[in-house]
Amino acid sequence: MSGRAGHPPEPVTGAGPLAGTSDLDLLRAHVAGDRDAFTELFHRHRDRLWAVALRTVGDREEAADALQDALLSAHRAAARFRGDSAVTTWLHRIVVNACLDRIRRRQTHATVPLPDGVHGDGESGRHTGGVEPAAPTHDHDTALVVRQALAQLPAEQRAALVLVDVQGYPVAEVARILGVAEGTVKSRCARGRARLAGLLGHLRTGSDETADVRPVTGGNPRPPEGVGSTSGWSRRDASQEDT
Repeated sequence: MSGRAGHPPEPVTGAGPLAGTSDLDLLRAHVAGDRDAFTELFHRHRDRLWAVALRTVGDREEAADALQDALLSAHRAAARFRGDSAVTTWLHRIVVNACLDRIRRRQTHATVPLPDGVHGDGESGRHTGGVEPAAPTHDHDTALVVRQALAQLPAEQRAALVLVDVQGYPVAEVARILGVAEGTVKSRCARGRARLAGLLGHLRTGSDETADVRPVTGGNPRPPEGVGSTSGWSRRDASQEDT
């Protein structure tokens, strides 16, 4: 599951005999010793997990490292998963926690993370195939500005906004992923949007070239496919669940 610098780990792809197995059964098969089950589980949710990591951390290499840490944690902690939530909720929480840990460690330095795709030498980073399609120059520049603004938000606000407004997860599901109350998610999103409005106000009031940019934090009322836990989630780290 190891990946190159700046890239998410590459899974073994292919429609094998496990392709139609449920997430929970895949996790159970992994615990029982099936060497292919976790690879199939990761491959199934890889793009969404990578997108969450990338937008939460704001840097491609750090996001890849955070995702790698999260997957190793999930791989080792699978036997402690009790089924109190959907497997996707469990995976997302481990990924978000890994990202927040990296953000907090990075906050010891007085630097703002470079936007995705840009490295310290000013050269464009490599694209991860199939995850983020190339955008027109103007749209891409706007996306970089938005990511730069997101990087200036407190880590908890950023995670909530990425999950709700960028990825389109329902507030209730985000509350389970983050291990907080729904009201806390709404509050973090509201504060984050207010701060982004100040940071990104020029996108609406600036030159004619940016006047047609659509709102960047409008949210998405429809839940992503495959995400829909109906049970609660404790605030403990998912990787530390008790049996």
